Amino acid sequence: MSDTPHPDGDLSGKHIVLGLSGGIACYKTAELARALVKAGATVQVVMTEAAEQFITAVTMQALSGRPVFTSAWDDRAVDGAANNMAHINLTRQADAVLVAPASADFMAKLLHGRADDLLSLLCLARRVESCPLLIAPAMNREMWAHPATQRNVAQLRADGTHIFGPASGEQACGEVGDGRMLEPEELIEELIGFFRPKPLAGKRVLVTAGPTFEPIDPVRGITNLSSGKMGFAIARAASEAGAEVTLVAGPVHLATPRGVRRIDVRTALQMFDAVVPGAGHHDVFVATAAVADWRPASLSEQKIKKNGSKIAPIFELTENPDILAAVAKQALVAGRPFCVGFAAESHDLLKHSREKLERKQVPLIVGNLGPATFGRDDNALVLVDAQGHRELPQADKLTLARWLVGDIAMRLADRDSPTQEKKQ
Repeated sequence: MSDTPHPDGDLSGKHIVLGLSGGIACYKTAELARALVKAGATVQVVMTEAAEQFITAVTMQALSGRPVFTSAWDDRAVDGAANNMAHINLTRQADAVLVAPASADFMAKLLHGRADDLLSLLCLARRVESCPLLIAPAMNREMWAHPATQRNVAQLRADGTHIFGPASGEQACGEVGDGRMLEPEELIEELIGFFRPKPLAGKRVLVTAGPTFEPIDPVRGITNLSSGKMGFAIARAASEAGAEVTLVAGPVHLATPRGVRRIDVRTALQMFDAVVPGAGHHDVFVATAAVADWRPASLSEQKIKKNGSKIAPIFELTENPDILAAVAKQALVAGRPFCVGFAAESHDLLKHSREKLERKQVPLIVGNLGPATFGRDDNALVLVDAQGHRELPQADKLTLARWLVGDIAMRLADRDSPTQEKKQ
């Protein structure tokens, strides 16, 4: 199986130079260093003089497990090189330089190629083709919004610098707005996504996730046990793979993956309306949501009360529209999107998955046992297509999502290859 995530951590084998410029957000970088190490990376910390006003080198050394560099004149050997050229040697084995926090002043330095301290020196002296520069801005909202800062951001992007954030929220100064450095877990997610292969670059992916809720009265309804975790994992994996991702989510309480556009819905009809009209503008549609097959034909405007007769109320049900079938029908005519359906079964998984493949007329069905996975963080899948089936073993849902997205990318490439077109 290709593109299998490393079992030791998402950043295993990566060497990150973690730079700190001056700012109160340095306190977050302590947790970031710890999280990077936990994710499997080796971390070399470099601090500016201003950063040392907010956090000590001793703290960062304890968390990274490596000596911290703060001066361009530091003559300690780096990776065996004892030539007093830390600004060069520190990045030669690095997979990336991540500056977090990156102050407005430091960003201006980068823009103009100024190099008056060790961190700005190594950013300038790194090998651009093998050691990308990543920055996480952190500053007051007015500083971030200032035209000079925005010009600097635009030019840094044009120069190849990758910018993570900033976020919006309450700031240390008491003001509220854009300029907060992303949280450590958000930066880890950004960094992991940055290093992932990009087989879906330039593609648009539409994913549905979670259950639907079909109201009976103002307080009750028909739903199911789907947690949405698998669909959210697929959205994240597709975004990591370079796609522009839209996630249509039923009623779940999950954080939106970074870089993913989210549309919240409640009922099957709302999900249908959010998905079907624009599905043809996407390259891939993954129908992970557990959509209710039926809904009450009418909605009681008031809560249905017990009347003392011991007779349960009777509801007339009507069938919900089939979202996957509707999109698959479009795809047969227009040639897109590539449709992937999910089959959550309680028994005879392979049999029911194949029947669904044929009934929906889609190229791929992903089968799983619903009662064994609803609400859990792990799963096992079976991929069913016209040629046969393949099992994906028990693993966490993000790992499975990455495998599935890799498989979808290969199927798209095969479908769109000139050789395949000639065969058709």
